[in-house]
Amino acid sequence: MLIALFAGDGIGPEIVAQAKRVLDALAIPGISYEEGLVGGAAYKAVGHPLPPETLALAKRADAILFGAVGDPDCDALERHLRPEQAILGLRKELGLFSNLRPAKVFPELADASALKKEVASAIDLLIVRETNGDVYFGEKGFRTTADGLREGYDIMSYNEAEVRRIAHAGFLAARARRGKLCSVDKANVLETSQLWRDVVIEVSADYPDVQLSHMYVDNAAMQLVRNPGQFDVIVTGNLFGDILSDQASMCVGSIGMLASATMNEGRQGLYEPIHGSAPDIAGQGKANPLATVLSAAMMLRYSLGLSAEADRIEAAVARALANGARSADLGGTMSTVEMGDAVLSAL
Repeated sequence: MLIALFAGDGIGPEIVAQAKRVLDALAIPGISYEEGLVGGAAYKAVGHPLPPETLALAKRADAILFGAVGDPDCDALERHLRPEQAILGLRKELGLFSNLRPAKVFPELADASALKKEVASAIDLLIVRETNGDVYFGEKGFRTTADGLREGYDIMSYNEAEVRRIAHAGFLAARARRGKLCSVDKANVLETSQLWRDVVIEVSADYPDVQLSHMYVDNAAMQLVRNPGQFDVIVTGNLFGDILSDQASMCVGSIGMLASATMNEGRQGLYEPIHGSAPDIAGQGKANPLATVLSAAMMLRYSLGLSAEADRIEAAVARALANGARSADLGGTMSTVEMGDAVLSAL
């Protein structure tokens, strides 16, 4: 079983290193690792955020453990050379279309949420976000209007096969949890969303055991703050999912706690924390590695079929928090390495 390690930029190398320590402690037979350059680090080394060698490694690997990309030094580059293109390129080349972002409050962190404790404590949801379409991959550019004004455009579109594929992923996820699926769109305004809703309803006929509901994205954003406990699984498009999953992260207390998996139609997946590269604290040992550690647990469960080992990691994180482990984003003073030590001690 080959795991590709793409640490990337900013705090990426620091947090991936701690996740690797936890994986090594499990001493799982048959696992090997190879490292690859991505993002700004890759551009500075070889002139491209997703070098051919890295892409070839990604295609060979059973799973990818990813840190973060983003480097202020690269902000002035042409868009196709910016660090973030590494993620978009991997999604496209590997067919990674289904992003799973769980949001669940650890009891010890309920006070860290911006929400009232009794509201935050009820959060236990999964966002299933389509990641291979929408405005991120549609036609985009700049043009001049008839009256000489500069105009930017990004085309949002989905075809029915793309919607059907992610809808099945959402229903299957709901079936494996509490049997409730909320499809989030903006069908009252967008034709793309009307197609989305129509196709999701068609797919629902295959899942009579799953309760389907629909919600406009603006209302969903409000409900995540007002009553997040009502949600089990949310399925939505690329743009809406990007926004709602970050909102959910703050509802549970810190963006440094949320893991994610982005899967293709096989078992291959890219696993990463949902936060960014945090260049302002890179190299200072302040980053919270727990989202990356929990992403490694998701990797074991979904791509490598090692659920028992994944359970061990998640239980160790819970015990570390129960024992008082807190990095700066959680109101504590522990360093990145100290947080890793706390998880290893609890493993």
